[in-house]
Amino acid sequence: MEKTNFRPNLRASEANVSMESCDDVIIRHLYDYKLDLLREEFDEENVRTTSSYQQLDVEKTIKPLFKLFTQCVEINLDEPILRRDKHVKFLKNCLYKLPSSYECLDASRAWICYWICHSLSLLDEPLSSSDKTCVVNFLSQCQSPNGGFGGGPGQDPHLAATYAAVNCLIILGTPEAYKCINRPKLKQFLTRMKAQDGGFHVHDGGEVDIRGVYCALCVALLTQVYSEEMFNNTREWLTACQTYEGGFSGYPGFEAHGGYTFCGFAALGLLKAEHLCDIKALLRWASNRQMNFEGGFQGRTNKLVDGCYSFWQGGLFPLIYRSLMKAGDTCLDGHWLFHHRALQEYILICCQHFNGGLLDKPEKNRDLYHTCYTLSGLSVAQHPPMGTDVIGTPQNCLKTVHPMYNIEFQALKSAISYFESHPYEAEENVEENAS
Repeated sequence: MEKTNFRPNLRASEANVSMESCDDVIIRHLYDYKLDLLREEFDEENVRTTSSYQQLDVEKTIKPLFKLFTQCVEINLDEPILRRDKHVKFLKNCLYKLPSSYECLDASRAWICYWICHSLSLLDEPLSSSDKTCVVNFLSQCQSPNGGFGGGPGQDPHLAATYAAVNCLIILGTPEAYKCINRPKLKQFLTRMKAQDGGFHVHDGGEVDIRGVYCALCVALLTQVYSEEMFNNTREWLTACQTYEGGFSGYPGFEAHGGYTFCGFAALGLLKAEHLCDIKALLRWASNRQMNFEGGFQGRTNKLVDGCYSFWQGGLFPLIYRSLMKAGDTCLDGHWLFHHRALQEYILICCQHFNGGLLDKPEKNRDLYHTCYTLSGLSVAQHPPMGTDVIGTPQNCLKTVHPMYNIEFQALKSAISYFESHPYEAEENVEENAS
């Protein structure tokens, strides 16, 4: 049985605090959230820049939300509350009908399926059988006869869209979803995308970057079409992407970035080669991306907080923790190496739209991308090694995400079991006989 460390419901524990006044309980409760006095505001050091002006503007927007929270919690000690029902309604509405603003994402429709289905799985809201069949049928239309998936029906296959489609089919978790993936053609597509230096083109004739490597690795391992030959020289290519700051860039020689860093280090983890990079420099860089006032993460040095980096940066820490454990580090104490409760505060207090969906930061629009990755980061923050630690009501607790693949644990476990019991070679033989 998993150890649970929910913050005690103060109403339920009144018998244990009968000697305390109501004010004492509230003060203790607020201190638990380190609000106001314990938040460090940005210091310009008498040098005004565009970046510093923007940072101060964000803090000015967020400060009233924290103040409002301190007032709300005096009325309802279950605050902050995850607006679960509203998020579910928003996601399910988007499954069949999108706002016109999504027209520009026609090449990302496989991603939209993943963002919605993954978010619902973390919220523990299963789709109906008919909904699952509709999604499988749509994604089958996105699958190229030459292997891999495009962003929409009839579009050229792309490694990012292939990752999104395969992840989505695994989340759906039905036999028809698993069988939808043409694994022999998928292997051909992945092999074709391989660059000589160890990187991967994201599509035929396309650019080489670290996203392609991560997406190719995830898909190959999940569907059991992985081979050492397919990823020859990839470990060396990945380590060349680590920058002087400690994070990873999209390509050797460029700037470290949260999304690229996650892809790079996760890819090294999938290849069991984390030891090839400088993990201490990575940890220093990643931990410094958590904002002192907001509690959320920025994507790069000197940039603003953004809800999506709750996963792209926050998801790094379970992978770093795992690597340090493997190396025998004795200083680990069961906590992620970032302030996981401060991240939960930022997400629940600042990133929820009142009508459902999550966002980058206050005054930004809600969207499916930020809903997916902000919920993924919230799941990471709620499930440190010591056991579940959820701020607000226990009903805020999300399902546990596997940070390496960004798939809910049970869905991933079921898919691995299926593909292990259905060897790729059997499908390859059927493909050869058919041709």
